[in-house]
Amino acid sequence: MTNEDVLNVFREAGALLEGHFILSSGRRSPVFLQKALVFSQPELAARLCSALADLITEKFGRIDVVAGPAVGGIVPGYELARQLGCRSIFAERVDGQLQFRRGFSIAEGERILIAEDIVTTGLSFRETVIALDRLPGELVGGSCIIDRSNGKADVGCELVALASVDFPDYAADELPPELEKLPAIKPGSRGLA
Repeated sequence: MTNEDVLNVFREAGALLEGHFILSSGRRSPVFLQKALVFSQPELAARLCSALADLITEKFGRIDVVAGPAVGGIVPGYELARQLGCRSIFAERVDGQLQFRRGFSIAEGERILIAEDIVTTGLSFRETVIALDRLPGELVGGSCIIDRSNGKADVGCELVALASVDFPDYAADELPPELEKLPAIKPGSRGLA
């Protein structure tokens, strides 16, 4: 799949939004990818994750465990694991830190792939790397449907992205006039009570 093919899946789902958005990082952007609308449609999730699974297999070989951060990594992680024929687990925030709970375990020697939906700053990815450092197994790399940083984010491991884009984003105090005129919307989940 090309970058445009992936963005067309988001358009098909009504998930490529334009306006003034507050991203999870706190930065502002005229474009938001509402991936929940894509992942609410199993056939679209399967189409994207199948193409990503092919890239992952080519780059990293066998994967035993797909691990993702909650919430963004749960659905793509599950679908990638299904496509790769392995287990899927997820980390969740406990007292401000990502941890693997619910009886999830990783055995010595298992090959682990991190899965995320969208990478913007790489923070959730880096937090997942830290959580995995406390467990046995070998982290072989990471994956995402869309790398919004276009390869610039530090994710703490090697990253395979199905698509890389370079949508503009700005600090809240550095908005261009056309964005400043629009009301800001925070559609993401980070920071919700």
